[in-house]
Amino acid sequence: MVKLRLKRIGKKKEPVYKIVAAHSQSPRDGKFLEAIGTYAPCQEPAKVEFNEARLFHWLKNGAQATDKVLSLTKNKGLWLKWELMRRGKDEATIATEMEKWTVLHAEKLVRQAEKLVARKKKKKAVAAAAKAAAAAPAPAPAEAPAA
Repeated sequence: MVKLRLKRIGKKKEPVYKIVAAHSQSPRDGKFLEAIGTYAPCQEPAKVEFNEARLFHWLKNGAQATDKVLSLTKNKGLWLKWELMRRGKDEATIATEMEKWTVLHAEKLVRQAEKLVARKKKKKAVAAAAKAAAAAPAPAPAEAPAA
């Protein structure tokens, strides 16, 4: 069975992966049939590139995508395109669906960025409040009367 999976090629602490078609029993960094893309998770934002024609070729011939490759293809919109092609939709339908997906994905990315900014502001406010509380002098404890 052929799997679409990641092959690590980066340096220590700086991973870069090739997205490859390989036999399921070959080791992670071992022999592969064809490289169909790259994935660089340490870049901001993570860089993902696919050769769409070869990806669809391997999927058409029964290759199974691993979980990570599946999520990368979904994030690029290629999995939606593959599903539409597999169902036999015409090119015009695929183009309109991909256009809708592109707009929705852009909105989703904006919402995620706004959420991140809000979380950072809240974290700064909590840190400032904690710093102010630590800087304020603590009230002196009341002395208990001696019995």
